[in-house]
Amino acid sequence: MAKEQLRFTGSGGQGVILGTIIMAEAAFLDGKQVVQSQSYGPEARGGLCKAETIVDDKPINYTKIETPTFLLSLSQNSFDKFSKKLAPGAAIIVDDSVQVPERISQKHEVLRLPIIQSAIDVIGKKVSANIIACGAVNEALHLASQKSMEEAVLAHIPKGSEALNLKAVRLGAKLVQDRRKAE
Repeated sequence: MAKEQLRFTGSGGQGVILGTIIMAEAAFLDGKQVVQSQSYGPEARGGLCKAETIVDDKPINYTKIETPTFLLSLSQNSFDKFSKKLAPGAAIIVDDSVQVPERISQKHEVLRLPIIQSAIDVIGKKVSANIIACGAVNEALHLASQKSMEEAVLAHIPKGSEALNLKAVRLGAKLVQDRRKAE
């Protein structure tokens, strides 16, 4: 596996930090090397948020991401701010409410997925968008086995919400599968 440098972005409260923690843990459970970090503005909710994870088969000597190989954006403001420096050919997943300029979509594989709307309509909880996103990212990049992804999700969610969150992570994978079939 090539080294993956993941950047998850959104607004505070959307769970992007937890998303990178889950991705890192799932990859770690499969024996990969991982590093996770985050940053956000002074606002706990509503401000821009960025969290990052590096996944590699080899030891990670440099823990800062300068040009991500993957970008997830759940809001337009976060996409506009954090999409400026991407690695050549980086993969991008955005919520379908995010508009991606043609100059970016010509250089990168972009999957626009109904992440937030699916959280509302299918799962019944908008807060599950980050778990749907984890399932989508893992399906797109194959960073961890489905078993490890589900184990990582279950380790970080409130008791009593296990079935709902497993449904969410599986839905994220299905969104990517369906989109790729349609293309």
